[in-house]
Amino acid sequence: MPADLQAKIFDKAAPGVRKCIVATNIAETSLTVDGIKYVVDAGYSKMKVYNPKIGMDTLQITPISQANASQRSGRAGRTGPGKAFRLFTEKEFKEDLYLQTIPEIQRTNLANTVLMLKSLGVKDLLDFDFMDPPPQDTITTSMFDLWALGALDNLGELTELGRKMSAFPMDPSLSKLLITAEEYGCSEEMITIVSMLSVPNVFYRPKERQDEADAAREKFWVHESDHLTYLQVYTNWKANGYSDGWCVKHFLHPKSLRRAKEIREQLLDIIRMQKMELTSCGMDWDIVRKCICSGYYHQAAKYKGSGEYINLRTNLGVQLHPTSALYAGHPPDYVVYHELILTSKVYVSTVTAVDPHWLADLGGVFYSVKEKGYSVREKRITEVEFNRKMEIEAKMADDKRKEEDRKQAEEERSQKKTKKIGSDGKKFVTQGAVKKPVIKRRGRGF
Repeated sequence: MPADLQAKIFDKAAPGVRKCIVATNIAETSLTVDGIKYVVDAGYSKMKVYNPKIGMDTLQITPISQANASQRSGRAGRTGPGKAFRLFTEKEFKEDLYLQTIPEIQRTNLANTVLMLKSLGVKDLLDFDFMDPPPQDTITTSMFDLWALGALDNLGELTELGRKMSAFPMDPSLSKLLITAEEYGCSEEMITIVSMLSVPNVFYRPKERQDEADAAREKFWVHESDHLTYLQVYTNWKANGYSDGWCVKHFLHPKSLRRAKEIREQLLDIIRMQKMELTSCGMDWDIVRKCICSGYYHQAAKYKGSGEYINLRTNLGVQLHPTSALYAGHPPDYVVYHELILTSKVYVSTVTAVDPHWLADLGGVFYSVKEKGYSVREKRITEVEFNRKMEIEAKMADDKRKEEDRKQAEEERSQKKTKKIGSDGKKFVTQGAVKKPVIKRRGRGF
């Protein structure tokens, strides 16, 4: 919802009119609305929870804590007398609700936190004295993801790439995109894309003008990539003088785009501090897509059919989000994605089509390219025949070695039988019959 529509909650109601405000838990602490007399508390909130097994953040509807309930009741009568109605019993409040909300460190992805701690010289993260210790599964999953990106070595130590990534205060995948963009020669484009990914969704879709909003959004679509679609939006906004009016006309959030511009300037400062080179690839978007693949090859999916993709690492079934630029056209065989979204189904959000050879080249630890026309059955038969031939050759080599050993042993035995005595009167031993030495007898005189 645009900011001007959100601001209507602060307008005073007309005489004889009761104003009803439906709010998320942002109303607990972040803002105060004058004139609130009654609060109805359902006792639930949507909480972002990270699942390390599938690597996905999910918005789960969970019971609030006692601290949340106290904050909500405090909204009533803040500027005058009021009353709060809780849609749960006092027994449930005392026995079922936590005293405090679960700390964020125990329910979010810790990849960036782990990278920061490693850059500070922390060796053993599993024994680190956290104030609120996160689950070990989350830590080990984060370390594995960093290893897959090349930020950690096989011993869990920070690599040179990881040290460069730690300079950027953002998700490690985005940090790697900025670093590898220098190698691919598309730093200017990648800074813009990363900035756009670091802000809330720039598109808005009012319920009463959905068709107009969809038509406006399609003007920016790049059918191979949602990342490039974001690049198109920012480039056109810049070409129109960063105009708020242009944003409203094209159903874009001016506030989100301004925030993206601020983040882009901050990233430029960090890149200059790191003495990285700024380059542009122009309209050669295949270079940008390959660079995107270098940061997301661990989040790749293959098209299965009937609109469904399969995650190449977890075999999780996912689908393209209906807002994706790739949704309407012919689905590409391989994609990489920025994040997973769980609603009624599991969706991949912010998707880019990639070449499978890029995945094999950049993510060789996970993938390899199979020769065309070489089926699994043919491969299995070939492997069996190869192994059988190797066994036969090994047996022949073993028999040959045994025969050589036998001949050598016979020669050694033969040499031992023939011994030479080196002094006079000593016996000579030869093969065959042993002959007695001839002794001359004394003559009898005739």
